[in-house]
Amino acid sequence: MADRIAVLRERLGMSRNELALRAGMSLVYLREVENRAGDFDPDALARLAGVLEVSLEELTAGRPDAPPGRGSGVSRPVLQRLSTQECWQRLGTHGIGRIGYSAGSATGAPVVVPVNFFVDGRSVVYRTDPAGAAGVPADVQVAFEVDHIDEATGVGWSVLITGTVEHPADHDALEAVARHLGAGPWAGGRRDLWVRVRPREVSGRVIRQMLAQEPPLRGPSAP
Repeated sequence: MADRIAVLRERLGMSRNELALRAGMSLVYLREVENRAGDFDPDALARLAGVLEVSLEELTAGRPDAPPGRGSGVSRPVLQRLSTQECWQRLGTHGIGRIGYSAGSATGAPVVVPVNFFVDGRSVVYRTDPAGAAGVPADVQVAFEVDHIDEATGVGWSVLITGTVEHPADHDALEAVARHLGAGPWAGGRRDLWVRVRPREVSGRVIRQMLAQEPPLRGPSAP
């Protein structure tokens, strides 16, 4: 909890002395609270949480909806390439990925947004609002990324597809597939634009733990 308090305090531009004063405790007591939170009166922790502008739960245990990857990685990590077939196996039938493309001027920052996708043959398809951020025009070059991390083991993988956007016309067939897979847009509302990412290149990486006595990777499987 000490690290969490330090980050929150610095985010607010507050010194440790100021935090202790505003929370109604001495600096020595604050240090004790940071290091032994479970042994203290909940009122003291609640005062700290209030000054730091977070809930008591977030202060003591961290955010329940925090992004993945906050744990520790494996002790002997190996970064290994995935074959094209392994990449499609990782994508499965459907899930949530991120579509990235350059919008507006060539000097503008790229747009990256999450979408609910499903795999159709050897392409990725999703449905969106034509006026929304994921409503990429046809013929635009895009990147599409999906990843997974196992918090318990610290291993994970990432798949990246680069290619061109198409607007397929077979809406009824795509609707039927999406309903069958449960791959409809989570955002709800009208999503009349179907977007297909036609791959030009598919690549992927997996992070795993090196096995005992495993020789260094060489050739196409090496990082």
